[in-house]
Amino acid sequence: ADLIAGSLIKNPGSGIAPGGGYVAGRADLIEEIGEAMTAVGVGRHVGPSLGLTRLLLQGLYFAPTVVAASMQGAVHLASLFSLAGYQVFPSAGEERGDIVQLVRLGSQEKLELFCRAIQAASPVDAFVTPIPGPMPGYDCDIIMASGSFIQGSTIELSADGPIRPPYDVFVQGGLTFDQARLGAMKALEAVGRDV
Repeated sequence: ADLIAGSLIKNPGSGIAPGGGYVAGRADLIEEIGEAMTAVGVGRHVGPSLGLTRLLLQGLYFAPTVVAASMQGAVHLASLFSLAGYQVFPSAGEERGDIVQLVRLGSQEKLELFCRAIQAASPVDAFVTPIPGPMPGYDCDIIMASGSFIQGSTIELSADGPIRPPYDVFVQGGLTFDQARLGAMKALEAVGRDV
């Protein structure tokens, strides 16, 4: 790619960076972006850091460890739910390209129970009860669980799914393997074995 851009509230920020983004690529394109983002003639040599430099760099530093824990959590969840009789994609042994794990739950009730269990396992807003609702871009109600330190973070444990057959839930994140494992165990306890 000639140019990539991303958000630091996603995987590279490790759940530490409260905001920010990055661009990388060809030098000429980076210079153009620098001019457009700040002021002509000033380029990428200045710009607001909002006093967040330490948190941004700390997030980047911890990203490999946090992403590895999240991947480990996804594999654990796939294994646990597969053993309990659920279809999972990818399977525990498949090669992975990201941190998202799908579990096919088969009913709206189980989808809601699963998301509520993930929310209850969260370090923030564990008392909140997720309920289905409309969201722009979806043709049906969806349910989301995310008790995150950083709003919108996808590296923190979260689960969501559309309220329609086959009632798939998409799980991702976990700042630590222990948190991801706790979420998986609480979710399985809530929905039970698929018989």
